[in-house]
Amino acid sequence: MNKKEQLYEGKAKKVFATENPELYIVEYKDDATAFNGLKKGTISGKGVINNRMTNMLMQMLEKKGIPTHFVEEISDRETVVKKVSIVPLEVIIRNISAGSFAKNYGVKEGIVFEQPTIEFSYKNDDLGDPLINQYHAIALKLATPEEIETIKKYAFAINEVLKEYFKALNIDLVDFKLEFGKQSDGKIVLADEISPDTCRFWDSTTKEKLDKDRFRRDLGGVEDAYQEVMRRLMGE
Repeated sequence: MNKKEQLYEGKAKKVFATENPELYIVEYKDDATAFNGLKKGTISGKGVINNRMTNMLMQMLEKKGIPTHFVEEISDRETVVKKVSIVPLEVIIRNISAGSFAKNYGVKEGIVFEQPTIEFSYKNDDLGDPLINQYHAIALKLATPEEIETIKKYAFAINEVLKEYFKALNIDLVDFKLEFGKQSDGKIVLADEISPDTCRFWDSTTKEKLDKDRFRRDLGGVEDAYQEVMRRLMGE
């Protein structure tokens, strides 16, 4: 599988066409951004970690009945994925209060919810990815009611699988962002990535942050945190 023309470059990844019109190659970068791109930097080695971690977790989710865009990892930074059109909704699942939830609703971080919450953001950089509800999403024709129900079902199922998996690694899955894509036949599949860029991970014992919050909040030790999550995943 060979790269052809670059189709897209985002904050964390590049996407390339291949000789197969139904397959793309995603290349993960070390670039880091926060606050809708207002803060920029580099996290050395994160492209490799995010690529390998995403692929490992997506393969695990496939075995649990969650369809994904994953096809094949071809290098430390590159993966072949199915061509999808991204549904312009960021889906946020929260298990514990943190980040914007704590700030917006005036609560402290660390409150364990009785059941997970779900939020949707309109994936639009110019508007700052505003929070919307499913009725707004339908009105804006971002997804159909049936697609939203499918996305919600998959998101909560993914949460149950990942929460249990990370707990066994002594990591609390605080919250995380998902993106879904639509194949040419209309099938909804999990796309994008699952990594310390898109998830909040806290050590279950110390509550130490093991994710991009270390970059957002200038806590230091960003590379070490990413590597620690990867080390636990790989059992090294």
